[in-house]
Amino acid sequence: MTGPAVRVRDERGIGVVEIDHPPVNALARPVRAALLEAIERLAEDPAVRAIVIHGCGRHFIAGADVREFDAPPAPPLLHELLNRLEALDKPVIAALHGTTLGGGAELALASHYRCATPDLSLGFPEIKLGLLPGAGGTVRLPRLVGIRRALELMTSGTPIGIAAARELGLVDHELRGDVLAGALAFARERVAAGTPPRRTTDLPMPVPESPAVFDEARTALSAAARRVPASEAIIAAVEAAAARPWREALAVARERFDACRRSTESRALRHLFFAERVPAPGGAPQPVATVGIVGAGTMGSGIAIAAATAGLEVTLVDTQAAALAAGLERIARHFTDVHRKGRLDAAAAAAAGARVRGAATLAALAPVDLVIEAVFESLEVKRAVFAELGRTCRPGAVLATNTSTLDVDAIAAASDRPADVVGMHFFSPAHVMRLLEIVRGRDTTPAVLATAFALGKRLGKIGVVVGNGFGFVGNRMLYAYGREKELMMLEGASPTEIDRALEAFGMAMGPNAVGDLAGLDVGYAVRRAWTDRPDDPRFYRVSDLLVEHGRLGQKNGRGFYRYEPGARRGTSDPEVEALIRAEAERLGIARRAIGAEEIVERCTLALIGEGIRLLEEGIAARASDVDLVWCHGYGFPRERGGPMFHADTLGLAHVLDRIRHYASACGPRYWTPAASLEQLAARGARLADEASTGAT
Repeated sequence: MTGPAVRVRDERGIGVVEIDHPPVNALARPVRAALLEAIERLAEDPAVRAIVIHGCGRHFIAGADVREFDAPPAPPLLHELLNRLEALDKPVIAALHGTTLGGGAELALASHYRCATPDLSLGFPEIKLGLLPGAGGTVRLPRLVGIRRALELMTSGTPIGIAAARELGLVDHELRGDVLAGALAFARERVAAGTPPRRTTDLPMPVPESPAVFDEARTALSAAARRVPASEAIIAAVEAAAARPWREALAVARERFDACRRSTESRALRHLFFAERVPAPGGAPQPVATVGIVGAGTMGSGIAIAAATAGLEVTLVDTQAAALAAGLERIARHFTDVHRKGRLDAAAAAAAGARVRGAATLAALAPVDLVIEAVFESLEVKRAVFAELGRTCRPGAVLATNTSTLDVDAIAAASDRPADVVGMHFFSPAHVMRLLEIVRGRDTTPAVLATAFALGKRLGKIGVVVGNGFGFVGNRMLYAYGREKELMMLEGASPTEIDRALEAFGMAMGPNAVGDLAGLDVGYAVRRAWTDRPDDPRFYRVSDLLVEHGRLGQKNGRGFYRYEPGARRGTSDPEVEALIRAEAERLGIARRAIGAEEIVERCTLALIGEGIRLLEEGIAARASDVDLVWCHGYGFPRERGGPMFHADTLGLAHVLDRIRHYASACGPRYWTPAASLEQLAARGARLADEASTGAT
């Protein structure tokens, strides 16, 4: 016994090293130290003929302890441990099962032999944290699978299963039944045959598949991947492995790893990694096996698909027969498509589709555990639905509204059971987008809130609990962001210039292209119902003007851009430019050239300012919640960590200075700094260190 995380025992001449470090056997410093002690002890024991390394629980090793990356590396370093493991003169067998990622996969490569169970998921996801495999993956993986495939595995971060691992030569033997018993049997076969250690670093580096393989790998990187330094670092590290002795190449990888670890991009991605793992809200969730969905449109159908895929029984209600039929057809087509694309086998796709049934009246929802309303975004319509749901649904059933902007308390009041009501704001398409804003109403009970959060997790969503207020977190900030792009169009920037600048910053799509995709008439209707919208004739005037001229976006081929039939990207339209110029003249706005730097700064500072106010008001509980909403729901670049992390990167004193600059240049109407920003900047504080000053 070496400690609580690592146990060692002798199984008739086979040394067994068991890693038991819940929940995922991460290779934290105490685990590394105990592993090193274990292998040194077994190396010196003459009775031990071979060694089996086994991860207890559902996983082998799911990687490193990410918390350690914020501090200087602490010995024993993983690459030193793995070099010692590989150098042992007794065969080392890695008994792989379940999740085998990152440092766990590198440990597997440093072992002499690898056997695995059919549930294996093996990969190198370091790139998703802005890092590269720094413990030998860049020198060992190419020797086993070839340079091109190694680059693909490391730059994508996508794990592979048992079949691909065996085909690539990463797994020597597939195990059936108990993983440890099978690995022990495999080890005894190696001992009986006198099989010596087989060290991966003794293998020659393969000849590159193409003289230009590294340039080709760089060209193949997506625009988002190029913005993360680790992508180039991986390619450079493998390039070094192809040209130098493995120890020199490993030193190059270590240098690159440490530089990436300190980079803003990696810190941003690690920030999101932890933000996504915030504990569930207090309260015991109620069991949910049956779900009702009101509204069979695109949103309702998407929610139904997500619920059925997660194994829930779904009743989809729409009082319009044609709409219900279209929704059920949309759902059936989805499951046919996912089977055709190989994402679900035939039986699973058929079973998921069969879990959805249609109904024409709300009475069909009487027995369900939870209802999600997804009807037209109208307070009057939603209140009417909730009045009937309050009478129809069984006592204790959770009633959720999918509103994106409306007052959840006003909707809840119509049900006469507001304690059962919660907001569940899905993002479209609901079966694809991971964000779920969970809106706490004034009377929402902790159990109802916890039930909504648990359901979101079951559906594979990133749930963020927010307070009740117009637009909640995401859409309220969207209006601040959009406000500036609309004003700049009147002031002289074209729709294309704005979209190009923000896409170059890293946004998934420019705001004008997003508006066309969503439908400009949707936002137009919301603004008509917004009772306390800014009293400013310039506010969203360009979008409103386009709708008033019949330009609705992609749905009718004309919005900010013109779209050819079937095209997803539009082209600039001189008619739009003329409309904007005429409107600016009518409003008395002097036009000028606006550069990309100002476009990005005004839009991002507007996001930051509104996010800070949401923290002040308690609509958002923590800065990282704001970042989750914008990275998962609105395409903010993950390598920048979200608007609040970006503010900390810029420095709050700088943010305050630039907001004051725009207050002087553009007027204080939209540019008065929040009181808390002034206080935080004066203290030299960071938003990441601050809790909400209000209460959600």
